[in-house]
Amino acid sequence: MTQHSRDTPQFYLTAPSPCPYLEGQEERKVFTHLVGERAGELNDLLTHGGFRRSQSIAYRPACEGCRACVSVRVIAADFSPSRNMRRIAERNADVIGDMRSPAPTSEQYSVFRAYLDARHRDGGMADMTVLDYAMMVEDSHVETRIIEYRRRGLDSGITGRGQDLLAVALTDILSDGLSMVYSFFEPSEENRSLGTFMILDHIARARRLGLPYVYLGYWIEGSKKMDYKGRFLPQQRLAPSGWLRVEASGEVLSEPQD
Repeated sequence: MTQHSRDTPQFYLTAPSPCPYLEGQEERKVFTHLVGERAGELNDLLTHGGFRRSQSIAYRPACEGCRACVSVRVIAADFSPSRNMRRIAERNADVIGDMRSPAPTSEQYSVFRAYLDARHRDGGMADMTVLDYAMMVEDSHVETRIIEYRRRGLDSGITGRGQDLLAVALTDILSDGLSMVYSFFEPSEENRSLGTFMILDHIARARRLGLPYVYLGYWIEGSKKMDYKGRFLPQQRLAPSGWLRVEASGEVLSEPQD
């Protein structure tokens, strides 16, 4: 019998299930476990190949006859916000983002629960308990951070922290970028467009850290849930030939990017 070490990834395929993004389609995923001393290195490699992380699992779509899910990463140094994005940044000028080690709190879960109930009541995460949420945050064998976004308070200049928790992002730090694993926000603050604001903040953080990319996961043209990711340009989209650059004009460069 062939013996496999703990650091040798084994890949598995899920059974077909209804696609949560495109009506009438079925999805399948290929996945592996991110464990052992080389979990971070493996996560980097798989992310470059279009995988996403969920707790200690890396996965990507492997659907029969459908290639709608396209991995996208924003080119941080070249990114230019649209007029609407600049307005969103100004609207949230009173928000402070605090990056820290991934530790779940009851305050985070309260916002998470309100977000699910308002936005994803029928989704696969709808029944997540506080313990499930803690596992989502803590069960990581790679370099992960959590960013809390709070309203600026009178003492923020002293403490470095804001007041009310408005939004949270769970983010992996890769060798070449930031990967936004999951984010959520207080639904009563919907007018702030906090989802867009968190992406803008990650792009700014990547620039400060000298990292070239912000990985947004899958862009799905025609899906209301995922189509917004295509607005952060220029970006690269993963094709069979490699990462292709998409300009703000919509032009797609045929030369694969590194």
